[in-house]
Amino acid sequence: MALLEVKNLGIEFPMRREVLRALQGVSFSLDAGERLGIVGESGAGKSIAAFAIINLLSKPGRINAGEILFEGRDLTVLDDNAMRDIRGNRISMIFQDPMMTLNPVLTIETQMIEVLKAHREISDNDARKIAVEKLREVAIPSPEDRLKSYPHELSGGQRQRVVIATALLTNPSIIIADEPSTALDVTIQAGIMALMLNLCKSHDMGLILITHDLAVVSQVTERVVVMYAGRVVEEGPTADIVTHPKHPYTRGLIAALPQEGTAGKRLNQIPGSMPTLDAIPDGCAFHPRCPHADDVCRASVPEIVKVGNQFSRCVKATELAEENSL
Repeated sequence: MALLEVKNLGIEFPMRREVLRALQGVSFSLDAGERLGIVGESGAGKSIAAFAIINLLSKPGRINAGEILFEGRDLTVLDDNAMRDIRGNRISMIFQDPMMTLNPVLTIETQMIEVLKAHREISDNDARKIAVEKLREVAIPSPEDRLKSYPHELSGGQRQRVVIATALLTNPSIIIADEPSTALDVTIQAGIMALMLNLCKSHDMGLILITHDLAVVSQVTERVVVMYAGRVVEEGPTADIVTHPKHPYTRGLIAALPQEGTAGKRLNQIPGSMPTLDAIPDGCAFHPRCPHADDVCRASVPEIVKVGNQFSRCVKATELAEENSL
């Protein structure tokens, strides 16, 4: 049995005149110690899926279909007290901007001790020892001194390492990382991702990495879920997805990577933009931007089909697979 199973998840936002469907029939799983990437442009539904797992959906958002099974328990039916035992304890989340996570008027020590005491019966002294250990684990220099610091006294990379250390305090089974390195420069970004990879391996900890960057995913994850307009459009082993994508959207994302471009020429890009929730096209939502679209694509939402080791929501998945093999 998988550690985490998301089955046919649906999320909607009831508005005054209509109901906006943010996720429709989203399914994926995560085994213990596995590293999974969820990829897509802004608006694809990546972060909403993550927030649903730990029951942090903003109102009026609500789960209207499906199950989220963690160790066999359906998280969608748990009350607030039961959910608090899991959120931040068994499943931790790292957000994109550490300054949105850290309280600017409290020291690092105060914040880390509060997290531990919220989930365990522990003395301040013992909590402080664990905090120092975790800061040392994420390569924060002089961790005893850093505990006395306020967030603004640390660099961006150090703040993100503090956030990671805080997420590790309770030894969670899963960490969900929502664009954890986007706000950092390239060299620090590489260090943060290498740190995440090493921590997952050393702690046998599951990772769900949410990002728009397939280059980052290819370095860290073992499997990838590609999302578009609230649906999963492709899923499979990372190496297969990156080298032999079976969905036109995934192919477009890979072609848009800087390393795929030609020196001195404009970068490749997918024409158009992600549709808003109130204007999702009929049929395959990607068809207005797809170079392979025809009348079949415009008429109905394609089913997920298996092609080799991958799953693709495209009526031309087999045709694209044959084209890739040429």
